[in-house]
Amino acid sequence: MSIPQSGGDRIECHAQLAEYLASGCKPKEAWRIGTEHEKFGYCRDTLKPLPYAGTRSVKAVLEGLRDRFDWVPLSEGETLIGLKKDGANISLEPGGALELSGAPLQTIHQTCDEVNEHLRQVRDVADRIGVKFIGLGAAPLWMHGDMPLMPKGRYRLMDGYMQRVGTMGTTMMRRTCTVQVNLDFGSEADFVQKLRVALALQPVATALFANSPFFEGALTGHKSWRSRVWRDLDPARTGLLPFVFKDDFGFQAYAEYALDVPMYFVYRNGVYVDALGQSFRDFLKEELPALPGERPTLGDWADHLTTLFPEARAKTFIEMRGADGGPWRRLCALPAFWVGLTYDQGALDAAYDLVKDWDAGTRQALRVAASVDGLQARVNGISMRDLAREALEIAQAGLIARACPGADGLIPDETHFLNALTESVESGQVPADELIARYHADWGGDLTRIYSDYSY
Repeated sequence: MSIPQSGGDRIECHAQLAEYLASGCKPKEAWRIGTEHEKFGYCRDTLKPLPYAGTRSVKAVLEGLRDRFDWVPLSEGETLIGLKKDGANISLEPGGALELSGAPLQTIHQTCDEVNEHLRQVRDVADRIGVKFIGLGAAPLWMHGDMPLMPKGRYRLMDGYMQRVGTMGTTMMRRTCTVQVNLDFGSEADFVQKLRVALALQPVATALFANSPFFEGALTGHKSWRSRVWRDLDPARTGLLPFVFKDDFGFQAYAEYALDVPMYFVYRNGVYVDALGQSFRDFLKEELPALPGERPTLGDWADHLTTLFPEARAKTFIEMRGADGGPWRRLCALPAFWVGLTYDQGALDAAYDLVKDWDAGTRQALRVAASVDGLQARVNGISMRDLAREALEIAQAGLIARACPGADGLIPDETHFLNALTESVESGQVPADELIARYHADWGGDLTRIYSDYSY
């Protein structure tokens, strides 16, 4: 979850909302890659999730990273809630999952180095206190009551609101994990094309990264239960955003959509002020019940944008949000997939040609089918496996065109980061398929085996 924004100029006119989004436009040479990934922590002997405080806890992990690796603490009041260092942040998900929000980097080589160093540091600290971490899209065994809510004001407000809308909001908060990548755009036209490609092909990412076939100790019938959870969370702020594909879509249209999403909070002086269900449009008129007579700042607008949860989200960059958390190879594969599709114009045009004739029903059907069947999904004559193969070919061409070398020039480009995904398309098997096979075979239905076999 995002760190609160503070300050910023007062919003004096409606146009500033779209202008804020437009302020993300950058020349191509300034485009960066920001990778985020979440993982579940648990006690090594009991396999129980970590509490916030105690000898074996989320707080102990944060303190260990702070003390051993010079991360700078981030606090809410007196409560340690995160860390920062060199442009990166470590934060807590509502149920205690640990998230790395990586620094904006130039290449996927750098991103993978960052991921590996982070996991090395986490393991160093975790091993000292009897803790382990695992990358999955959903907690395979834990029940809702097993999961503590982290002591952050934002989460307390969200938790109460999630119980009033949809059916799976609190499940998402406590018992799902993702990997995502944040990417830049160069102009409004580039923003529009990238967001359309991102939303249309998000089901392909869901299928390729599907890694959550278990929940509450049983098979779910879905390859990505995390994706299923997101479909029944809060319809006002989730989904594939059909309006993005209208001819007049741009920064202003996204701002109007965001204005109609009910608010969660306003952050003031280190405190989350309850604005649940209230309207940012009223805030602009100085009529917000939570803060009557007060106008919002651009920081408030930036905060509000973080409370929207579509499959691809726009801020001053675009977030790709459709993938399950997973093994380390796929933490590097996700940025490779999306950078390859979107950071070379030829690849972006090819990706857009792949999806531009789909209607909203097809896009939604692909989303549902991806969560259930992974690469075996079929929708309106479209084979997900064939679609993924085409998308990967485009991504590979895009990475070749980028020609970003690694290992002091010994590796010519970033294409090898796609290898895990290419293997999945060739075999037709994604991580969820492997987990299901092992559950029926060598695990003999014993889901506790997942921890020893798949932890970082």
